[in-house]
Amino acid sequence: MTNAVPFTEIWRGPSPESVHLGHAVICDAGGAIVEAWGNPSETILPRSSCKMLQALPLITSGAADAHGLTSEQLALSCASHNGAAIHTERVNRWLSDLGLSDDDLRCGAHDPQDKAAHKSLLCSGTSPCQVHNNCSGKHAGFLTLNRHLGGSADYIDPSHPVQRAVLEAFEEATGETSPYFGIDGCSAPNHASSLHGMARAMAWFAGASDSGDVAERAAVRLWQAMVAHPELVAGEGRACTELMRACSEPVALKTGAEAFFIAILPRRKLGVALKIVDGGTRGAECAIASILVRLGVLDPEHPAARKYRNAPIVNWRGIETGMIRPAAALA
Repeated sequence: MTNAVPFTEIWRGPSPESVHLGHAVICDAGGAIVEAWGNPSETILPRSSCKMLQALPLITSGAADAHGLTSEQLALSCASHNGAAIHTERVNRWLSDLGLSDDDLRCGAHDPQDKAAHKSLLCSGTSPCQVHNNCSGKHAGFLTLNRHLGGSADYIDPSHPVQRAVLEAFEEATGETSPYFGIDGCSAPNHASSLHGMARAMAWFAGASDSGDVAERAAVRLWQAMVAHPELVAGEGRACTELMRACSEPVALKTGAEAFFIAILPRRKLGVALKIVDGGTRGAECAIASILVRLGVLDPEHPAARKYRNAPIVNWRGIETGMIRPAAALA
């Protein structure tokens, strides 16, 4: 089957009102497809779901150890965070340790997703800084790598040594030559691959050994940092954070814009990549939660699981009007 398949249904009353279609692949550590829905060869932009790939050169180059980076900083390098104080304070300290400031970032500023941080800015009449950008941890990682490589200030340029190192790591892990790139919301290049390639990369992370080569050891450090600090990878109320906490064994999860999601399951040496074709986040969150249930690492009755799959839809008067639930392919 090559067409996208129904993944998530939105019910109102006794019948589905909307359906999110998607593609998904589960790979083993050797890169073979264990299970797939839709088209494994679909070319995609993984967006922020590939941040752990973009962070690999930070470690393999020696930059992380040269600057004494902690597991918290490695988690932030893979994060799409809420811009809460726990995120911005850490990124600001990181920049300070480098002798840099907010002005050295190239990700741009946007309002924080964290409600308390957003309210604080509004009440003080203060504009958001670049550290509030959900990608500021990734960019702090880029700046650290750039300091190590001695590159120019425009580290987001596709021809810059930082981005050349990222592309090399991306292609090595996916096992593919990237056909093109797009510019992400944070202004960094985002490289395309097949969906199978992304699942293969996540399975490589899952199968990596801390006694392996430099790249494998880096992969282990990154997924372990994500699992150790789920609150830094996303934040309170976010699917990545809540589902990582809810899983019965270590699982690293990462969302990406336009309804992408990955999962790294180290104990099972499996990697997952999925894409909802209409870009609907609710569809991707339901689908990844359903795949985790299917793989036996998430209890379907856990409150976090119920928040994203088989979740009631309630109207403004508190009346339950429907449900978000997995379609037959994932039920």
